[in-house]
Amino acid sequence: MLEARAVRKSYGSKEVLKGIDLQVRTGEVISVIGPSGSGKTTLIRTMNGMEMLTQGHVLMHGKPFLHQTPNGRPDEHYYEHIDRIGMVFQGFYLFPHKTALENVMLAPAYHNRGSEADIRQLALALLDKVGLLAHAHQYPHQLSGGQQQRVAIARALAMKPAIMLFDEPTSALDPELVGEVLTVIEDLANEGMTMVIVTHEMQFAFKVSDRVIFMEQGEITAAGTPAQLRSSDNERLCRFLSSQQHALNQLELNQDVSAA
Repeated sequence: MLEARAVRKSYGSKEVLKGIDLQVRTGEVISVIGPSGSGKTTLIRTMNGMEMLTQGHVLMHGKPFLHQTPNGRPDEHYYEHIDRIGMVFQGFYLFPHKTALENVMLAPAYHNRGSEADIRQLALALLDKVGLLAHAHQYPHQLSGGQQQRVAIARALAMKPAIMLFDEPTSALDPELVGEVLTVIEDLANEGMTMVIVTHEMQFAFKVSDRVIFMEQGEITAAGTPAQLRSSDNERLCRFLSSQQHALNQLELNQDVSAA
């Protein structure tokens, strides 16, 4: 469905992505993990044109989608495919003066994806899907962070994308709100939605993913099924997973102490 070929991205003299090759198959869930600064967010932003490529190509359904252009701006190939990609960010980026329902309706209405009644019905169905039908007429400031992120997921789904990209969707949430967002993403995975998820939630990544990609210093240094990565002898990957498990254990300990 989506393929990155020899993708490179530089900011001035700093090369952030160093020749990434990645194929995303229809119905596949891929989690991208790695230490901070490894290029995970840059990779996912180059896959939907939010960051233009320095070198390389991105294909959608085998057809040209993104590549380096002389003026650094997308060309006609980008506009042929971009509405097939849904994006969920670290922040929620909801319009504060619009209700949850209005936020979800906005994109399909702008792109004339049906009558107002049909779009409204779709938006209500999506809010119900993410467990927020009762909050349809509330404004973002009336919602918790987890609820706002679930509205953001419904908003991305409103364009009926072929693939969903998630850029650390729980990183801005308090720990007690993470689970409700991960549950929605897991439900999408179980329904067969094609997804690429940049995440630091290791247990979640290894639970829902068909493949896990480990990035370090702008390169993919390990990739495979969750079972393959768990049994990998890649020293850097093992050290990273160990550090993540230690951080999780410490967080759970602190939560137990706070509860006591």
